Amino acid sequence: MPLTLAVPGEQNIIKRIGGNAEVRAHLQNLGFVSGAVVTVICSMGGNLIVNVKDARIAVSREMAQKIYI
Repeated sequence: MPLTLAVPGEQNIIKRIGGNAEVRAHLQNLGFVSGAVVTVICSMGGNLIVNVKDARIAVSREMAQKIYI
């Protein structure tokens, strides 16, 4: 399921990253890689603030839909 459907506060493991090569490379540079633990901190208007690799990152709804947990 996409990251946008995750329950806030619950830890999830990233299964795969979708999108074109440029989008995947951008997300990998931010720390979104297969096998990484990601936690949704809060959701505001569809956009997410997530904790991945001990860093808090804001992700747009479009980008979050490309991250599968």
